[in-house]
Amino acid sequence: MAIRFFMPTRFVWRTQHSFKKLVLLCLFFGWQVSFAHAEATNNSLTLNAALKRAIELNPSLKVFEFRNSALSGQMQIAALKPAYELGIDAENFSGADELSGFDGAELTVSLSSALEMGDKRAARLGIVSNSRSVIDAQRQVESLELLGEVTRRYVDALAAQEQVTLAREANRLANETLNIVRRRAKAGAAPEAEVKRALAAASQAGLTLQSTQQQLNYLKVSLAALWGEKTPNFVTLEGDLYHFDTDIEFDSLFAKMEKNPAILIFAAEERLKDAELRVATTQSKADVSWSLGVRRFQANDDSALVAGFSMPLFSGRRNTGAVSAARAQRNEIYVQKEVALLSMHTQLFRAFHNRKQAILAAKTLQSTIIPALRDALKETQTAYERGRYGYLDYVSARQELLNAQRTLIEAAASALTYGAEIEQLTAEPLSSTLYSVSSDFSGTVQ
Repeated sequence: MAIRFFMPTRFVWRTQHSFKKLVLLCLFFGWQVSFAHAEATNNSLTLNAALKRAIELNPSLKVFEFRNSALSGQMQIAALKPAYELGIDAENFSGADELSGFDGAELTVSLSSALEMGDKRAARLGIVSNSRSVIDAQRQVESLELLGEVTRRYVDALAAQEQVTLAREANRLANETLNIVRRRAKAGAAPEAEVKRALAAASQAGLTLQSTQQQLNYLKVSLAALWGEKTPNFVTLEGDLYHFDTDIEFDSLFAKMEKNPAILIFAAEERLKDAELRVATTQSKADVSWSLGVRRFQANDDSALVAGFSMPLFSGRRNTGAVSAARAQRNEIYVQKEVALLSMHTQLFRAFHNRKQAILAAKTLQSTIIPALRDALKETQTAYERGRYGYLDYVSARQELLNAQRTLIEAAASALTYGAEIEQLTAEPLSSTLYSVSSDFSGTVQ
């Protein structure tokens, strides 16, 4: 089964709605899978269908709608100018002698606000705008992780489906062996102990079959849970577990990995930290508070205007620490990016070489080991029926073949799992040369 992360011709992810459309385009046109049918039937499921369901229905992606809604509210708050304040003051009333009652009172009605200096409002809006870019980048990363997890669980379930097929074959061989041993025992060519051993082996094969069927059922439930289903509505999974594409050089894969949204998200975070640094810098310029009003003098029945302003002193010096902290947080992003690149390089290197080893093991088992063991089993069975080999030789030959077939399934599943991991890291198919269109992927958020 060829499982590929394939992105269409270079694109830029812009908004929440265009993001969803692009992901669906990846599902319909990008994910290339070697399946007999493009869509799932009533009782079967393809990888494309599983990916589509997960993207549309997985709850983990729905949180981004609420996060974007929250940012819309924050954008409204950031766009607000300083509020106006209405003030009413009363002085020199309810005193003694001439100031008793309100005869000598002074009443003031004023309006006050502040003048923001240093373009603080634009700086606040920049934080919210860049926060939206970070959220969009996070959605890209989580979507790729979700697609990778769907692929891994699908491969696990497909491998378990092959294990069930193998367990049925093992059960058939065990019962066939039991029948052969019984015939030899009736003919007096084998002791009754061999019949009991063969009967025990057949019972164990039946238990193994039941166990693998239970494991397959669990993996189906685990897969269906990715799109919110508690009970799978499919019976079988479609796919060729033993089809492997040729890959490309490691250096080319690493170059593509640097364009992965998991790395590009640091660019969005850098822009956010730059915006936070601009906000911190604007705080170095003090705002000017002003007030304007009318004062009423009750003693002589006169009125006059009152005005005033105030501003804190030494704001730049007092704000030095906040600017330094914001600059340090921005520089920390650079280090985090380098750490992420090193970690992903190690992960890519491990997946790349483990995949090559798994493919080599699977092909060797298919071409050499399993055909030889299958021929050996036939010859051993014939020789056992003729009395030339003992029961242990016959059972050992059968078990060696089953073990090799089981190892083949595990190697094939490992190769596909590592391949999916590589494609998730690079956000591109392993065999890009198989396609005529460009697979240049850009996760830039604008």
